[in-house]
Amino acid sequence: MPAKKSVEELLVDTGERDRLKEVLRTKLIECGWRDELKEHCKEVIRSKGKEKITVDELTAEITPHGRATIPQDVKQDLLRRISKFVDDNQN
Repeated sequence: MPAKKSVEELLVDTGERDRLKEVLRTKLIECGWRDELKEHCKEVIRSKGKEKITVDELTAEITPHGRATIPQDVKQDLLRRISKFVDDNQN
């Protein structure tokens, strides 16, 4: 299996990275994850006060929550697609 960096380069060079990002975006919207994360952002902003929270603070607050709430089936599908891509592109 290629090293991580070479897999990333191959994903970028072939355009597969952008395609996978779009598939992921679509799946996250379809399952309601995006709307749930938006609501979580609003709650954080309300609790901290919109004049008192910075974009960096909001990002630091919501990133762990966002990552933790991605549905397992979405993660597994993305990993399956990446593995297939790697298998198909091994020399």
